[in-house]
Amino acid sequence: MATGWAPDGAVQDQIDDTVRDAVLHARSRMPQGEGATHCRECGDPIPEARRRALPGVVTCVECQSGRDARAVIPGINRRGSKDSQLK
Repeated sequence: MATGWAPDGAVQDQIDDTVRDAVLHARSRMPQGEGATHCRECGDPIPEARRRALPGVVTCVECQSGRDARAVIPGINRRGSKDSQLK
């Protein structure tokens, strides 16, 4: 059930758009192209299995885990209230 002027299904449309945006963002961060045999950050060898699983990888698992922990995922505020726009 929609509220206000929103059509039925508007909330689900917002949820679907948010999930779609997150998937596209994650895919854009995946490595592509020619990979490296040694980690770009620490210089340790990248295992062959990792290079086959992720073509284009340039970091070892340990360094990539550190990079992922620091990643900030930008969000889009889809709510229409004025209070939510002030953040």
